[in-house]
Amino acid sequence: MTDTFWITLGFIAQFLFSCRFFIQWIATEKAKKSVIPDMFWYFSIVGSSLLLLYAIHRKDPVFIIGQSTGIIVYSRNLYYIFREKRETP
Repeated sequence: MTDTFWITLGFIAQFLFSCRFFIQWIATEKAKKSVIPDMFWYFSIVGSSLLLLYAIHRKDPVFIIGQSTGIIVYSRNLYYIFREKRETP
């Protein structure tokens, strides 16, 4: 694949990853307290996964480790959210 493709993927991934902060900020402002909505974790997983692909392509071990560990944390948070929703009548 071309460098243009990978650079474009990197920018798209970074944009998606950054969107999660805007989602959290808007939710917090609406609630007038600190809030982390479900969408924050979805954007975290998608953005982090795409950034991981980009990092693998660039062969950047620091970036690969950083994004890999983040995906575990984001997935775990979504697991707890799903479990809570399933258990709530």
